[in-house]
Amino acid sequence: MTNQTKLRTYTIRPTDNISFPIGTILSVKGYSRKLGFDMLLGKHKQKGISLARLTEALISYRLTENHSITKASDWINRPELLSEFSIKGFEQRTFFRVLEILGQNREEILFGIRNVLFEIFSFDHTNTNFDWTSIVLHGEKAPLGAYGYSRDHRPDKKQITMGIAELANPINIPFGLTIKAGNVNDQKHFPDTFSQVKNHLKEGSMIITDKGANCKENLDLIIASKMKYLTSKKLNRSDDKRIKSFDISKAELVDRDKGVYGVKYTFPSRNDYFYFSESLKEKQLEAKSRKAERQLLEAKEIQKSIENSRKLPKKFQIKNALVDVKYSYQTKLSKMSEKDALELLKMTSINGREGFFCITSSENLTLKEALEIYRQKDSIEKIFHSLKNEIVIKPLRVWSDDSIYGALIIGFLAQFIISLMKYENEELRHVAPKFIKTSLMNLTVTVEFLKDMTKRLIYSNFDPINRLILRQNYGIT
Repeated sequence: MTNQTKLRTYTIRPTDNISFPIGTILSVKGYSRKLGFDMLLGKHKQKGISLARLTEALISYRLTENHSITKASDWINRPELLSEFSIKGFEQRTFFRVLEILGQNREEILFGIRNVLFEIFSFDHTNTNFDWTSIVLHGEKAPLGAYGYSRDHRPDKKQITMGIAELANPINIPFGLTIKAGNVNDQKHFPDTFSQVKNHLKEGSMIITDKGANCKENLDLIIASKMKYLTSKKLNRSDDKRIKSFDISKAELVDRDKGVYGVKYTFPSRNDYFYFSESLKEKQLEAKSRKAERQLLEAKEIQKSIENSRKLPKKFQIKNALVDVKYSYQTKLSKMSEKDALELLKMTSINGREGFFCITSSENLTLKEALEIYRQKDSIEKIFHSLKNEIVIKPLRVWSDDSIYGALIIGFLAQFIISLMKYENEELRHVAPKFIKTSLMNLTVTVEFLKDMTKRLIYSNFDPINRLILRQNYGIT
C-alpha cells in the first residue's frame, strides 16, 4: 500500500477573467476631477471622444505600462479599460492627435493648471526652484531638435531642452514647464521659464537657481519683478584671491559633519557666501584622479598606434565629410614613466579651487541659511530624475514639435499628480516616486465573468501607500 506524502497540484483551467492595474487609473481620475480637466481641456476638443478622458488614459498609461504611443492605444483599447474611462474604441492615430492638441495649446493648459493649483491650496510661500535639463531626440524631422550640451551623455544625438519651475521646500510641486531647442543654454532659457510663472508668485519670493542660469540680465529681471534671488556662481579670478587668503581658523564652521567653513562678503546690492568643504575637496580630487587615469589610457592607446604605425581608433578621429584635416600625434609617454605621466595629468587638472564654492543672494542671510536653502534645491533634480527614470519621458521619438510638446506635458502632468500625492499626504513626503508608482500598479482589479453573463470585480493587493492615496478621492479605509 502506497501512502500519499505530498499534496497534488490543482489543475489549471483557463478562464475568461481579466486582471489589470487599477490603482493608477483611480488616482489619475480622482485628480482629474479635483483639477477640473473637463473644464481645462474640454474647450480644445469639442467633437468626438473627450480630450479630458483621453488625457487621463495617457497619464495612466505613462504611470503603468509606459511603452510607445502605438502600444498605449492597444493597452487602452480593451473593453474593460475603455469602460473605466467612459470612452469608446478609437484608432491609433487618435492619440497622436491628442498630443498635437495638447502641444498646440500648452501655454493655456499649463496656465489653467497653475490657476487651479493656487485656488485649491493656500501655500505659505511661493519661493521657487528653477532648473533645466536636456532630453535625447531620435530622428531629424522635428525643428526643435538640435545638438547641445547633453545631460544624458549622448552628444551624438539631437536633443531638446526642458525647464521646470518647482515650489520650494516643503511644498515641492512642479508648476511650470518650458521647452526649447536643444542648443538653448540655461541663461537663455531662464527668462522664458521665469516669465511663465512669475504672475503666480508673491512679491518678495525667493528665486533659486544654479550657476548655469546666473548672469546679470537674469538677476536684474528677478529684482525688477520685486523678488529676491539665491544662486551659485562660477569661481573667477576675484575668487582666487579669496582662496589665497582663506583661513579655516578664522572662517565660520557651517557644517561640522561635512567640514564646511564659510566667509560672508557684503556688497551694496548682494551678499556673497564663500565656502570651503573638506568632503567636496576630497570628491573633486578623486574625480580628477579618475579623469587622469582615463587620459593616461587614451594616451597609451595613441602611443601604441604610433609605435605600430597603425591608424588611430575612430574615436580619436574627425568624421565629417566637410572637414579635411591633416594632423599628427605625439605623446610624452616615450620620454617618461607611467607613474610620472599619471602625476603630470593630475597636476595639470588641479587648479587650487577644489573644495571651494560660492553662493550669491540679494537677501541678507546667515552662512548656514544660504547653504541650507541652496541644498534644498536638489528637490528639483529629484523631479528630473523621476521624469526620466520613473515617468520615463525619454527618449523622444521622431515627431512634430507640437507632438513633442504634448508628450512632455503628459509626462509633466504625471509627475505633477505624483507630487500632489506627496504634498497632500504627510506620510508620503519622503517616499520616492518609484515606490508610489509601484504601489499603485500593484493594486489590481480582476473582472470575473459569471455563468449568468454578469461580471464581478475583485480588487486585490491593497497596501498602506495605495490605501492612503485612494482614501482621499474614494473614501477607501
